[in-house]
Amino acid sequence: MDSSDTGIGGIKEAIVSIQGKGAFGMLKYESGVHRVQRVPKTETSGRVHTSAATIAVLPEAEDVDIEINDSDLKIDTYRASGAGGQHVNKTESAIRITHIPTGLVVTCQDESSQHKNRAAALRVLKSRLLASEQEKVAAERAAERRSLVSTGDRSAKIRTYNFPQGRVTDHRINFTSYKLNEILDGDITEVIEKLKIAEQQELMASDI
Repeated sequence: MDSSDTGIGGIKEAIVSIQGKGAFGMLKYESGVHRVQRVPKTETSGRVHTSAATIAVLPEAEDVDIEINDSDLKIDTYRASGAGGQHVNKTESAIRITHIPTGLVVTCQDESSQHKNRAAALRVLKSRLLASEQEKVAAERAAERRSLVSTGDRSAKIRTYNFPQGRVTDHRINFTSYKLNEILDGDITEVIEKLKIAEQQELMASDI
């Protein structure tokens, strides 16, 4: 979706969207600091250099359904003003709806009947509440992302990729694999399955 480079041949940040059944349930375990140990081509003395990348995996927010309880609404009727003929001026067809929990106020006097104005006002109110809720969800996701990224120091590492040894170690479950190339090519099923099992065992232990 977006990326920026370091200017010296590397990637500073990349944002990707991954779709598929159970995508988040599988990839959520990748959140954290991934440490890489390697000998760069420019290293003449063979020293191992360590670098780190922070990964934040977040679920994509879906549309938020809005339910409006009648008890949360204060509905006032009044006479519509402006053009519209005698009917508009003689009947209280205009509607003002106040959503008590949020203080949002919506008015409608465009329609000829009170019933139609009420329906129209409710549609507007629901749209505004939906927009407000979506903004709240977006803010929570942004805060979650900042929280994940802010822990990106090397002491918070979850996994190490050691090139000289061809080794991958997940420090959360003390699992080590020597399939470095396969894992870097995307074959992370074995690691994910072991993390799932560890999580299930931890949940079962907490219920006892």
